[in-house]
Amino acid sequence: MAVLQGAEYRVEMVDIRKSFGAIEALRGVNLRVRPGEVVGLVGDNGAGKSTLMKMLSGAEIPDEGRILVDGEPLPLTGPRSSRAHGIEMVYQDLALCNDLDIAANLFLGREPYERATRRLKHREMHAEAAAHLGRLHIPVSKTDQSVATLSGGQRQAVALARAVTFDPKVLVLDEPTAALAAREVETVLQLIKDISARGVSVILITHRLQDLFEVADRFVVLYEGVIWREMLPGETDLAGLVAAMMGK
Repeated sequence: MAVLQGAEYRVEMVDIRKSFGAIEALRGVNLRVRPGEVVGLVGDNGAGKSTLMKMLSGAEIPDEGRILVDGEPLPLTGPRSSRAHGIEMVYQDLALCNDLDIAANLFLGREPYERATRRLKHREMHAEAAAHLGRLHIPVSKTDQSVATLSGGQRQAVALARAVTFDPKVLVLDEPTAALAAREVETVLQLIKDISARGVSVILITHRLQDLFEVADRFVVLYEGVIWREMLPGETDLAGLVAAMMGK
């Protein structure tokens, strides 16, 4: 188990509420995650999973509630604030640029420049990209390879690598193994284990519930905008987890 015993909570979401018109998407959610913990956030469609994580990433602003990172209040002002406080989210569409190579994607928006000439430090980018991929044991041979030529699993690995390039405290993953072949799923799951072992808190949203039993330290079940159940993998099985997602 990757949880650092005795540590403070890395992230605390307290009494989070959000409505869209007459629809109450979140009704007072309290979620706490420890450093290095992998939390499987599950629920049926419309349960509020994505909305809750958008609050954490800054893509949505809660109507009520507060978020703490390492005990300090997170300014609820948008994605830039969340990223500055160590929160990264990898969406299902990955947001990679197919016409750029791997190194360029890893440093997208944060490229190193020469101060005097404003030229990109290409050699430095590729060296750092190769070292970063190596530390994460990502099976990509060349950092100048176009992202368009990568397999689905390699693309997912590059998206994860980009998210942890600048040492986040919390990593949110939305369906990271969707539409991947079995071998690529195992590669991505191992990468999640490696990332959490470095002390990064991981919140994993997935409909591939069997994946959670391989990597998650705890399951949190959302049902109709509230946390319905919290369970440890040893306390339930796949059928029990599905039943909880249905409000049973």
